Amino acid sequence: MSFSASMVKELREKSGAGMMDCKKALIETECNMDDAIDWLRKQGLSAVAKKSSRVAAEGLIGVTIKETKGGMIEVNSETDFVARNELFQSFVKTCSDLVLTSKSSIDVLKNLTFSNAENTVDQELKNNIATIGENMNIRRIEYIEVSEGVLVSYVHNKVSEDLGKLGVIVAIESKANKDKLLEVGKQIAMHIAATSPKSLNIEDLDSNLVDREKEVLIDQAVSSGKPKDIAEKIVQGRMKKFFQDVVLNEQVSVIDGETKIKDIIKNVSKELGTQVILKDFKILKLGEGIEVAENDFAAEVAATAGIK
Repeated sequence: MSFSASMVKELREKSGAGMMDCKKALIETECNMDDAIDWLRKQGLSAVAKKSSRVAAEGLIGVTIKETKGGMIEVNSETDFVARNELFQSFVKTCSDLVLTSKSSIDVLKNLTFSNAENTVDQELKNNIATIGENMNIRRIEYIEVSEGVLVSYVHNKVSEDLGKLGVIVAIESKANKDKLLEVGKQIAMHIAATSPKSLNIEDLDSNLVDREKEVLIDQAVSSGKPKDIAEKIVQGRMKKFFQDVVLNEQVSVIDGETKIKDIIKNVSKELGTQVILKDFKILKLGEGIEVAENDFAAEVAATAGIK
């Protein structure tokens, strides 16, 4: 039985599998679309181990906020093509919802029941690897909550609602009017997406990061001919600039270009006549820290064609 190009296209969109795999699936199942999808899944299951060795640096960030609880997840795939696959998007969104239950534990998340299915999240992940034909990985999750106040999210490079390439959640605690808190929170969330701060306050900053920065700055000052005691004094001023670059409360807002984030919160507290606290924030950037080998595309094409 012959098949049309539109059938191959439909199967590829539904499964996310490669063109040649889709053609073979249609041949094997006499062009029955549902059977072809099942065939791809069955074939993929035997290849999951091979796929797991491939680098997955693309994918999506999913964000979920329900009242005072927020969850965020990074699920990686090998190609950006998969991020546009509805099956993959649905998986990421469901997993971000489940983070509200698993909180900060990926192991707990993987053992939760996936939506209304009988599978666990981990089993569903393996099924998706089999169906779509790419390695996938639940890489990072973040959980955040407030006792009273608001959580505000911002998703950059959206592919659909609450799914994109970068996610931010801001936690603001206050008894103040929520509409105003949401407005301020959105501005701060967008600022965080633009600046990628390392911590909320100076005292929260990783001590190893601080020590490394001091060491580098002292070495630079000494190398320029300054005595070490003078160099250390110079570094104190430079560290202040460092904190302004990497600590959220010390940063100048990218929205107005002149007010520090901590002062924005103080001003809002005065305006609303009640205490407003910027409690915490979470940020996930897709693929951050994953090393991807740069391949010679011309060499890959030549190798595929059998050209030496």
